[in-house]
Amino acid sequence: MMRSTLSVGLCFLIPLLAAFAGTNNPHLSCSPSTVIAEVNGKKITFGEFEGKRADKLFQAQNSYYQAERKVLDEFIGQSLLEQQAQRENISVEELLERHVKGTLPKDPPEEALRVYYEGLDVNQPFEAVREQIIAHLRQLRFEKAKAAYMQSLRSQANVVITLPAPKAEIALKDTPVRGVPGAPVTVVEFADYECPYCQQVNPDLKKLEAEYKGKVAFAYKDTPLPSHPHAQKASEAAHCAGVQGKYWEYHDLLFASKQYEIPDLKQDARKLNLDGAAFDKCLDSGEQARAIKAHLAEAEKLGLSGTPSFFINGRFLSGAVDYATLHSVVEQELAAARQPKETSRTLNTTGQKTTDAETQ
Repeated sequence: MMRSTLSVGLCFLIPLLAAFAGTNNPHLSCSPSTVIAEVNGKKITFGEFEGKRADKLFQAQNSYYQAERKVLDEFIGQSLLEQQAQRENISVEELLERHVKGTLPKDPPEEALRVYYEGLDVNQPFEAVREQIIAHLRQLRFEKAKAAYMQSLRSQANVVITLPAPKAEIALKDTPVRGVPGAPVTVVEFADYECPYCQQVNPDLKKLEAEYKGKVAFAYKDTPLPSHPHAQKASEAAHCAGVQGKYWEYHDLLFASKQYEIPDLKQDARKLNLDGAAFDKCLDSGEQARAIKAHLAEAEKLGLSGTPSFFINGRFLSGAVDYATLHSVVEQELAAARQPKETSRTLNTTGQKTTDAETQ
């Protein structure tokens, strides 16, 4: 009986060990040629593994990146406080006392405290929790005032964050794309026409498209959720319109009308002066169902369980993010496109993560 042998390298542990050791030594990370496992004499390199299993790794890498950003933002905030305290020749504690605690209003009057108490689910009498209420309100006011002060410091400072975000290569084959071919930034949206969060963010996408005309391309991946009975056919209808060269016109009409019954879908085709008979045949036969199925399979492979999900040049954003966030990431990617190519954490895959908005 032949015995199978398996040896595994420590490459995956090294970044964690480096983090604990407080070092970012590039020699501690794996190169594509690094052998990370050997099965019965067959060597498996890190590049081979990452290329075939990148979609399995992205969620973990993105979660780690989010943790990195949180700690980095805290570090930047502390640095801003220390620099400002140095400018004013005082300690950080004195700085906060002067610009934050010193600006807080007086404690609420007794009547307001009692009104607040009435909204609490407690069995103790007002007198027993009065001081706790005051302490809680003081803390809330302090945190709010401190956040405002920190924002003012940051708005006056020159803060440049170069920590690379993990990225994924999203396949655009058989995917509707509008915008200038070869645009420096591509926004890929995985969405569902019936999803209220997708409808909520759509005006911001239109605004982004108008502001960055010629610089940003947009792609749409159909991800009809099981909870939306009309989403599948709506997606098929858009692709049927695409057969006649009017995908994006139909796409926009769907978001504008929010009418997804079969008669409504067919009526929309007439509004765009499509060949009605050909459109109806396409929709009734499910001719475009395979294209939708391919997008769904991609979303599932990437671990997406809700809509909308965005990938801006491969950078993942979850849910109905606001315009400021979309704008910020696009600006960062445009700036990066103007810089010489550097080593980045790009995974050779087709997507990642789940949204925090509407879920399957």
